[in-house]
Amino acid sequence: MTPRSGLVAAIDIGSTKVCCFVARPDDNGGLRVTGIGCQASRGVHAGTVVNMEAAEESIAAAVNAAEEMAGETLRDAWVNITAGQPRSHTVAVDVTINGHQVGEADLRRVMMQSRQTIDTVDQSIIHAMPVGYSIDGNRGIRDPRGMVGDRLGVNVHLVTTGEGPLANLETCVTRCHLDVAGRASTPYASALAALVKDEMDLGVTVVDMGGGTTTVAVFFDGDCIHVDAVPVGGMHVTNDIARVLSTPAEMAERLKILYGSAYGCTDDDREMIDVPMIGEHDNGNVNQVPRSMLVSIIRPRIEETLEMVRMRLASVGLEKLAGRRLVLTGGACQLHGVRDLAGQILGKQVRVGNPLWLKGLAQATSGPAFTTCAGLLRYAVKEHDEVEMSFSHWPAHGGLLGRFGRLGQWFRENL
Repeated sequence: MTPRSGLVAAIDIGSTKVCCFVARPDDNGGLRVTGIGCQASRGVHAGTVVNMEAAEESIAAAVNAAEEMAGETLRDAWVNITAGQPRSHTVAVDVTINGHQVGEADLRRVMMQSRQTIDTVDQSIIHAMPVGYSIDGNRGIRDPRGMVGDRLGVNVHLVTTGEGPLANLETCVTRCHLDVAGRASTPYASALAALVKDEMDLGVTVVDMGGGTTTVAVFFDGDCIHVDAVPVGGMHVTNDIARVLSTPAEMAERLKILYGSAYGCTDDDREMIDVPMIGEHDNGNVNQVPRSMLVSIIRPRIEETLEMVRMRLASVGLEKLAGRRLVLTGGACQLHGVRDLAGQILGKQVRVGNPLWLKGLAQATSGPAFTTCAGLLRYAVKEHDEVEMSFSHWPAHGGLLGRFGRLGQWFRENL
C-alpha cells in the first residue's frame, strides 16, 4: 500500500553508484517519479559497507539531490540488500486447523512456524514468501482463506542474509536521518521492475549484473522461488583492463564503455585504441593496442561470471527447471556482446530488462542500471500478501540451515 503521505522513496546502494528515486501516485493508480539523485558510490565493496563514513556521504548526496528535485523532505526509504550474501531456504510447514475456515490468524500462525523450522546463526530474514498452500494434502492452492479442512500446509521461501553486514548498511541509512521503511533483495527488486506477468508464470531467471556483485532470482508459477549471488561484477572487468593495460582505473572504465565487447569481430585487430599509461597521463604519453586485446581481457571475466551463475543454478536443480527465459538487468549487462554470451552459456532466450511501468524517468535513468531502484518503489506499493509483509523484517537466531534442505523435495512434490 502507498504510505499515507503518498510519498515513496527508494535507495539502491551499490558498489559503483547510489541511486535514490522519489515518487508519488498518479491519477491512473501508477507511480510517477518526482525526484532522482545519483552519486558515485564510495565505501561499498561487493554490496557490503567497508567504510561507514564514505558510504554515508554517498547515500546522503544521492538523497539530498532527489529531495531537492522533488521539493520534499524524506522521512524513510526502502533499500536493496546485496550485503551478507543473501541465500534462499525453502521450508514446509503444516498446522492443524480443526475443520474451521482458514483465516488471517491461521496464515500468520503457519508463517510464524516457518521461522522456527530453520536455525540461523548471525542471519536476518529479508523475505518470507509463501509459494504454495495445501489443505489436507491437496496442493496447488494459491489462497486458502475461506477454505475448510483439518490441516493447513504451506511452502515458504525464506531469504536470509548476514546480520552484521545488514546492520552496517542500515546504520549508514539511519545516519542520513532516514528510517528504513523496508528492504528487498536486489534481484527480487530488479525482477519486479523488469518482468511481465507471463514471464513470472511460465518461469524466468533474472540475472542482475551489478558493479561488485551479480545476483540471481528465479521465478516459477508467479512466485520467486530462489535467490542467489556471486561476488563478481562489472568492476572486476574494469580492474582487469586497468591491470593488463597499465592504465588508470577511470580510463579503464572509459575504454570498457567506449570500445569494450564480450564478442570480437574481424575488424578488431585493425582498430587501434589509445591507452593512457599510469603516471603519464598529464604528459600525453599513450600506448596503442588493438581492440582485439581489449576484447580478450573482457570476455574471460564475463564468461567466468556467467559460468558461476550457471553452476549455482545447477547445484539447486534450477538450471533447466526455471524455463527458457533469461532477463538481464544491472549496469554491467549493457556491455556489448553480454546478451549473446549469456544466451550461449546459460542456454536460454535472453532479453535486457528495463523499468517497464514507472513513469517520469529521464532517458538517462530508464535503463537496466536503474531497475533495482525502480523495483524497490514497486515493492513498496504493490499489493503484498499481508503475511509476507509482516515477517519480512524478522531478526533470526539459531544455527545455520543446511544447504537448501527441503528445496528438492518441494520441487518433486509440486512441479
